[in-house]
Amino acid sequence: MTQLPGLLTSTSLLDEAIRKDFPILDRTVHDGKKLVYLDNAATSQKPRQVLDALNEYYERYNANVHRGVHVLAEEATALYEGARDKVAAFINAPSRDEVIFTKNASESLNLVANMLGWADEPYRVDHETEIVITEMEHHSNIVPWQLLAQRTGAKLKWFGLTDDGRLDLSNIDEIITEKTKIVSFVLVSNILGTVNPVEAIVRRAQEVGALVCIDASQAAPHMPMDVQALQADFVAFTGHKMCGPTGIGVLWGRQELLEDLPPFLGGGEMIETVSMHSSTYAPAPHKFEAGTPPIAQAVGLGAAIDYLSAIGMDKILAHEHALTEYAVKRLGEVPDLRIIGPTTAEDRGAAISFTLGDIHPHDVGQVLDEQGIAVRVGHHCARPVCLRYGIPATTRASFYLYSTPAEIDALVDGLEHVRNFFG
Repeated sequence: MTQLPGLLTSTSLLDEAIRKDFPILDRTVHDGKKLVYLDNAATSQKPRQVLDALNEYYERYNANVHRGVHVLAEEATALYEGARDKVAAFINAPSRDEVIFTKNASESLNLVANMLGWADEPYRVDHETEIVITEMEHHSNIVPWQLLAQRTGAKLKWFGLTDDGRLDLSNIDEIITEKTKIVSFVLVSNILGTVNPVEAIVRRAQEVGALVCIDASQAAPHMPMDVQALQADFVAFTGHKMCGPTGIGVLWGRQELLEDLPPFLGGGEMIETVSMHSSTYAPAPHKFEAGTPPIAQAVGLGAAIDYLSAIGMDKILAHEHALTEYAVKRLGEVPDLRIIGPTTAEDRGAAISFTLGDIHPHDVGQVLDEQGIAVRVGHHCARPVCLRYGIPATTRASFYLYSTPAEIDALVDGLEHVRNFFG
């Protein structure tokens, strides 16, 4: 790969040959226009290796897990539990039993909120306690805590945002107090791209004995993930943003917490014994996986982890950082374009939201789509962020391991077309 002046080098970018692993990237849309997919923060595309793993599962191994002694059931169980092993290794979990499969990150976060709502002391959230979140959260890390606060009478508090799209931690000692039971925050913002200062928040939470939950949905696909280094109590993420299928999420929790906390959903597999008078529960993680789990989806997530690990998360992070730096520079050349969030690539993920003069983001997105460029428009399930910055919505371009400098150039050219179209 040739060097691009000033920013991109052959050593920082991944080989574009990996694009051949993603069949959908060969698509054309709107009468032959080449697809430029820049909506990766919403969902990633899937490599053939993952598609093949899903097909192979359904063609050769399809059965319910944990319940049978026949060959298919045993093989399906081995694949499902093998995926749990892969997730545990991918996030450096101390134990595979700390990995809970859910249907998405939203369910993972709801699971934490409801566990704490039903918990006994010392974990119970009640009217004498406080819950802390931030103003930059996805709705999935706001609404569950609002519901819990409404149900228990707990006080909901949050960190505000600075003008440049970062958390305002100037009052951290007033926000996180001795009354705080749980601090839940996003590692990388899906709308601002901000990478948050985990260490400072976790340190303060630990000082007052509060639990910490991290939404890593926009982090796990893009950077090395080490739950032990994060020092959190819970970490949630989803499979479909990291080359895996939809319908599979992960909640990692510390073993001792999972042993002490109650289940949220009841049903098959999560029980130890059942009588008409009472039930006892299986150990974690099965205590939190009621009913038939997302078996094929877990297998697909395992294949996605194999794929990403073979490339190397360090290399993926370097690739995306170089692209983000290039994109910030190129977007800065577009007249009337305002980036919402950090305007440098430092401590920033590969999602960039922006406005373009007084052109509504939905109009921007529609005209870009006519050119084959797929972006996301709206408030990105982060409406409080839009309210904070006084905007109705944004256009968001987001990159992944298969994104290229040429696609960023196409976006910039497309935005010039948008300006001319509405000029």
